[in-house]
Amino acid sequence: MIPRLTPDADAEDLRAAVRDFLARHTEPAREPDRPWDPTVWKRLAGELGVVALDVPEAAGGAGATFREVGVVAEELGRSLARLPWFSTAVLGVGVLLHTGGNDELLAELAAGSTTATLAEREAPSGQATRAEEDAGGWRLTGGKTLVVEGATADLLFAVAAVDGEPALFVVDAEADGLIRAPMRALDPNRQLADVVFDRTPATLLAADAQAVLDRVHDRAASALACEQTGGAAAALELSATYAAQRLQFGRPIGSFQAIKHRCADMAVRVEAARSASLWAAATAADDPAELPTAAATAALVCGDAYRWVAAETVQVHGGIGFTWEHPAHLHVRRAATTAVLVAEHAAHRETLLARLGI
Repeated sequence: MIPRLTPDADAEDLRAAVRDFLARHTEPAREPDRPWDPTVWKRLAGELGVVALDVPEAAGGAGATFREVGVVAEELGRSLARLPWFSTAVLGVGVLLHTGGNDELLAELAAGSTTATLAEREAPSGQATRAEEDAGGWRLTGGKTLVVEGATADLLFAVAAVDGEPALFVVDAEADGLIRAPMRALDPNRQLADVVFDRTPATLLAADAQAVLDRVHDRAASALACEQTGGAAAALELSATYAAQRLQFGRPIGSFQAIKHRCADMAVRVEAARSASLWAAATAADDPAELPTAAATAALVCGDAYRWVAAETVQVHGGIGFTWEHPAHLHVRRAATTAVLVAEHAAHRETLLARLGI
């Protein structure tokens, strides 16, 4: 089945509303310790419903599809807004949707009153996080790293081993034995954290979680591909605008062949990324069985495109592109960190080759 790729009129209205809101109420941070604004988040989640998009109506959601999720991801990538949307709407909601989990928690996430994240990647200690039963409950011991919004999330969906197999647990931010330390990440607009569990109380969500995690990974890769497309498009716009306004030898630098061709190459990369990200979002909505292929393809195409376009943006701007005050470096940082959030490029390539039978 070939999914419909282009967003419909409702999705374009959503895009316009989100873009206008972000332009009026947010700006990218240059320092990593600036917290996200809870008032802005409450309005974005409550008034525009950006977390509830593909949450079923029975759980307080909009009952839309992943296409709409992709639209929001693209606009957030364009704006570089410092908000907990990816951790909550993509990771947190994804975990609950694919476990058939707690509708009450899903409704809280959909309303924006609770934020969440996924704590999966093991800390480089050499020991996997483990779960042990204790008086009818569970306790987790171990550490996680690169947890998106791990220092601020109200809930952590933590992966821990039970009898050697991955299981998913819910951990409250106020739980005993939970230690969260913000990392000084390269990207100041996406907070990462190290998380330590020291016999931390947890609630079992899914005992056999590998299939759930695979689906959440595909969902996350697809959303990040849309985000990368938005970031690449914004970087291209910065370059094209500057090339049209910056004068050299009495004429715009965009009239010179070197700059003109560079911007044209950037536009080709952006359109390739847009095609790949639209395919991933549409496949997530209409043909989930093919999503691993579409998500891996989009991750590779969009990740490469964003890194290349961001680097070229610095070059087009010349000296000012290297300054702290100019936003070009923010795109370079976001492109570098986003590429490793879900999986390394090698993992996406292996997935794609396996799916194609090569």
